Amino acid sequence: MTSDQILARAVAGHRLAADEALALADGGPAELRPLMEAAAALRDIGHGDLVSYSPKVFIPLTQLCRDVCHYCTFAHPPRPGEPIYLSAEEVLAIARAGAEAGCHEALFTLGDKPELRYAAAREALARLGHETTLSYLAEMAGLVLRETGLLPHLNPGVMTRADLDALRQVSASQGIMLESASERLRRRGGPHFGSPDKEPALRLATIRAAGEAAVPFTSGILIGIGETRRERVGSLLALRDLNDRYGHIQEIIIQNFRAKPGTRMAHAPEPDLDDHLWTIAVARLIFGSDMNLQAPPNLNPDGLGEMVMAGINDWGGVSPVTRDHVNPEAPWPALDRLARQTAAAGKQLVPRLAVYPSYARAPERWLDPALRAPVLRAMDAAGFARPDFWVAGSGSEPPALTHPTLRAGSPLSRIAGEDPERSEGGEGLLTTTLDRAMIGEALTEAEIVRLFQARGDAFAQVCEAADRLRRRVNGDTVSYVVTRNINYTNVCYFRCQFCAFSKGKLSENLRGRPYDLDLPEIRRRVEEAWERGATEVCLQGGIHPEYTGATYLSVCRAIKEAVPGIHVHAFSPLEIWQGAKTLGRTLPDFLGELKEAGLSSLPGTAAEILDDEIRAVICPDKIKTAQWLEVMEAAHGVGLRSTVTIMYGHVERYEHWARHLLRIRALQARTGGFTEFVPLPFVPMETPIYLKGRARRGPTWREAVLMHAVARLALHPVITNIQTSWVKMGSGGAAFCLNAGANDMGGTLMNESITRAAGAVHGQEMPPAAMGALIREIGRTPRQRTTLYADAPATRNAAAFAAAPLTEPVNTPARRYERRPASAAAD
Repeated sequence: MTSDQILARAVAGHRLAADEALALADGGPAELRPLMEAAAALRDIGHGDLVSYSPKVFIPLTQLCRDVCHYCTFAHPPRPGEPIYLSAEEVLAIARAGAEAGCHEALFTLGDKPELRYAAAREALARLGHETTLSYLAEMAGLVLRETGLLPHLNPGVMTRADLDALRQVSASQGIMLESASERLRRRGGPHFGSPDKEPALRLATIRAAGEAAVPFTSGILIGIGETRRERVGSLLALRDLNDRYGHIQEIIIQNFRAKPGTRMAHAPEPDLDDHLWTIAVARLIFGSDMNLQAPPNLNPDGLGEMVMAGINDWGGVSPVTRDHVNPEAPWPALDRLARQTAAAGKQLVPRLAVYPSYARAPERWLDPALRAPVLRAMDAAGFARPDFWVAGSGSEPPALTHPTLRAGSPLSRIAGEDPERSEGGEGLLTTTLDRAMIGEALTEAEIVRLFQARGDAFAQVCEAADRLRRRVNGDTVSYVVTRNINYTNVCYFRCQFCAFSKGKLSENLRGRPYDLDLPEIRRRVEEAWERGATEVCLQGGIHPEYTGATYLSVCRAIKEAVPGIHVHAFSPLEIWQGAKTLGRTLPDFLGELKEAGLSSLPGTAAEILDDEIRAVICPDKIKTAQWLEVMEAAHGVGLRSTVTIMYGHVERYEHWARHLLRIRALQARTGGFTEFVPLPFVPMETPIYLKGRARRGPTWREAVLMHAVARLALHPVITNIQTSWVKMGSGGAAFCLNAGANDMGGTLMNESITRAAGAVHGQEMPPAAMGALIREIGRTPRQRTTLYADAPATRNAAAFAAAPLTEPVNTPARRYERRPASAAAD
């Protein structure tokens, strides 16, 4: 088989056989460019236009080692007056400096079992209360994890299964460089002579044990230390065989030898750039599209673009705080230069965690329970590192405080994607997707996911397209409705893990004690809302175990008797489903009764994520996706319009967001009943799923803005109104979203309970004057609307602007559902 045939098979997704891979080692210099082109094509299939790096600190726990590798300057014998091990205080000082600088990873570097060679190491360990270096490493890694939140990555050398299991409890990932599987390099005169831990069989056994222990693992080869190209290929094949069996090797490093003064190999020739590029390309062809392939950027600083072109998708750890202790002569490139060089090669630089995205997204398999919450809270929905500290509802300002017109290089572009330069990789696909969305064609799941993945200039392109489409469809007005939220009970027998409204730490919970409003209080609130200019009341509550469909009917009748002219926007699909079930009615019949009783439209809540894979985690006893859609189709069928929501940023991924959008688009195409789409970012602070460490910290800022922009594009032309929630996004965040496809600010609310119960700090009311001021600040025109998007009557508008202060609401206690103190229960 010719070299061209081998490359064609690899690009087509065929796994290279050992003899095919070895045959690549026999090619000449003319074959380098075809190799690189094939490798780059494979990389793009698996990783698109992203090249990652890990912001980290290096913690050199000890520089003693029992091995004597002939190229190493990191390890040295004990030195008079120099501590053998870093103290806990020194370790924490390095880690805290890294955390303050925005790092996510703490890389512990150390020699291999120095206590087996040096009495000084044994004595130092004894003073620290340990018998082995690995035991002390475990203590220090746990300390860093607890005190700083940095995720430890451990490289302590050859380990047993027991060692790996112990260290897995305090680390997100571990690693050992195979360097070479060639026994020849251990002979006298070779670089590994006299180094017992460099025996290939031992290192491969460690990697195998890591697979058995389900440890996300790093390995790789060191090129230019005397091995042949065929030996390099053999080493890569040995690693591939182990990964085929366990799937645990999260990255392969192709590291080039650097000759260092003072070592036995100080005058050995270094591999040139072409040799490095050849090895990178062959590694990509051997491992295929999905493997994370890394080359350290500080060891070939003049070849960064070429290494991207050869097939890497990761730069490894780059530290803003500490040097590369293994290669101290090679400083890290500045991040802005690394970003520019990566962009010049057509890729977008993105920060990651110590554990790669595919492993972070499967924590039950790959992470010890102690690591799952720290990883979840540090990652975005794709599994990459969160680039900012914004949390929905927390009161934190958006990463930029202006309200720009989105464009390449704008403040919003910069904060969203680390670098504003245009990325050519994947640009054609993005442009095609945006063009199709602008003319109203239904996008595929993969296309919508691609939009959610947008960063940097691609992010700006998506937001610009959404804003152009918004202007075409809605003009430059921003609408809002004067409404009052009435959450009539917080008693609920469902156990949704994202909800803090109906459960929580009672003494700290913002919702207070269990309550169940009586009809007079509901009527009073409706009457007061009408006096204050409301055109709508929005009613939702917990699913009270004593409620039936008759309860909901009586609420509607009471409201319409009190204020006949008000629009009753009430009852989520969950409440409708339960109400119909309790009365033994079909959905159309029950909805028809509600409509006759005064119900005007439905809020499209209880949707969360319309995908049963996610609902099984966050709300397993709630209605399923098909049932939610069935309720909405029935409501639209009897003439009741509704909104539709998504609650995102907890445990789901971009493909779940895409499926949600596609499902509501399909229903809207049949019924036309949805008035607006409302993105609701997950507010995590007081929710059970977050407090238990089983959810992310809500969407990132980039993701929250993109949800509005992508919804505008993916739902066009069937849903024309995209709302932004000032309660969850804050006023500044809502303003940004209005420049990224949104055209509606939702309701003034008057009272807000559900989001505040989850820990949100934004106010309970945004009066019309404040709404108008925010809208005018970004150069748009405010419009007070009705629920169904007609202009609000002038009399209602006047009453809203002349509204008196709200009367303090009274929540009728539901005493039988109160939690009794433990002492009272004992009595």
